[in-house]
Amino acid sequence: DIEMDRVLQLREVFNRASAEAARGDEAKAKQAKLSVNDFIVKAAALALKQVPAANSAWHGEYIREYHTQDISMAVATPNGLITPIIRNCGAIGLTEIGKQSKELAKKARDGKLKPEEYQGGTFTISNMGMMGTTNFTAIINPPQAAIIAVGSIDETPVVRNSEITIGQIMKATISVDHRVADGAVAAEFMQE
Repeated sequence: DIEMDRVLQLREVFNRASAEAARGDEAKAKQAKLSVNDFIVKAAALALKQVPAANSAWHGEYIREYHTQDISMAVATPNGLITPIIRNCGAIGLTEIGKQSKELAKKARDGKLKPEEYQGGTFTISNMGMMGTTNFTAIINPPQAAIIAVGSIDETPVVRNSEITIGQIMKATISVDHRVADGAVAAEFMQE
């Protein structure tokens, strides 16, 4: 369970600033708008830097640990699921992640991805929150070590400062290939 209140507030501030910078150009404002998933991609990239064992792959005889965070994002298309990759997410900002995310998702839905745009990711995010799914378990994309399944953000009672209040809670579930990383690594990643 992840408290998303501050992320949602930050997203609102960023999106308001982008809309103002667009000066009435709706297409420009829409292109600059950040999604919740953009924040999740960036957070995952930063966590992968801190827990590199989760940013690894099983290659039969050896484990390869990656130094960049090339995050595959699951996109539903008319022909099935495909996972285009946002490259080096740890080194780029939210705006660039948002831009690439939109471009890759459109290319995926239009069937125009090049092989290098969907092959070779180091970690996958599958987000079904926008479809109202609260939580689920995702299947790892070999040879990657892990995938995170992200559910919807729901108003949930939480205790803060010894008082019950409403929080914006998102459920996320990690699946890990235990040939590469164990449950302790998964827990460390989720904590980060």
